[in-house]
Amino acid sequence: MSGENFVYLTRERLIELEKELQEMKTNGRKKMASKIAEARAHGDLSENAEYDAAKEEQGLFELKISKMEDVLSRARVIDTSKMPADEVHLLSTVKIKNIKTKKVVEYLLVSPEEADFQEGKVSVTSPVGQGLLGAKLGDKVQVKAPAGLLEFEVIEIK
Repeated sequence: MSGENFVYLTRERLIELEKELQEMKTNGRKKMASKIAEARAHGDLSENAEYDAAKEEQGLFELKISKMEDVLSRARVIDTSKMPADEVHLLSTVKIKNIKTKKVVEYLLVSPEEADFQEGKVSVTSPVGQGLLGAKLGDKVQVKAPAGLLEFEVIEIK
């Protein structure tokens, strides 16, 4: 397996995913089995839309479990103490100022699997993430976004 197939996660996110997977494998599968049993009780399976829907839902649920197992099998925990403190890297919290609008925002750069824009977690593979990687305090970076070329100044790195 090559390094580019690894999924880099924080220890906290790894624990969350492991718990979620365990929940899906135990309680989630029981719920799916109950839905199928309930639908089966509605009679002839050849013309039972509820049964077909429940089986399809079960298939999608098992696919979700399989994908999560795959992510966890490729997961690597990042040790931020070994990362340079003076430049932006995976798991850096970065405060940037839009040069044009003067608006200041703060992002945590994370792996694509952890990205959640609502929580301020930006993927390192996103245009903003790629623009910020390797930047140092005071650097001006350009980001190609759907709205056009944006320019930011790095004003804080944690």
